[in-house]
Amino acid sequence: MHLAELNIARPLFPLDDPRMAGFVDNLDRVNAIAERSPGFVWRLVGDGNDATDIRFDDDPDVIINISVWETAEHLEHFVWNTVHKQIYRHRPKWFSGFGRPYFVMWHVPVGHRPTLQEARERLDYLTANGSSEHAFGWEGLPHLKRWMEERCA
Repeated sequence: MHLAELNIARPLFPLDDPRMAGFVDNLDRVNAIAERSPGFVWRLVGDGNDATDIRFDDDPDVIINISVWETAEHLEHFVWNTVHKQIYRHRPKWFSGFGRPYFVMWHVPVGHRPTLQEARERLDYLTANGSSEHAFGWEGLPHLKRWMEERCA
């Protein structure tokens, strides 16, 4: 099995607004690092080199990212040990909160490419039911849960 993930965000300003430049100007760079990262399998791409033109639900302002990784550890390494972490730290100045989960992971068979509908259903499931084998956030990963418990004990 591989690991799929969906991440959604609602920009505070239109993507062509100068206040979003720090995010927009780094999209290609972060995506290129992801594609070169160990364990990267696939990512959803729209008309450009990213998925910012693909609509999630009926909200035209929400942008998405869907990708597949060989393992959770590979995704975790990319998220927290590359330039992605530096960009992620600035999330509050570019994106509003949702008041509900905006990130979900789930296992997929090797070779499977998740659809937007599938990803939406997993996020909805996580929102309604919490973390489980079917849909989970970082807290649903056993190795990470143990790591967090050890450090917070």
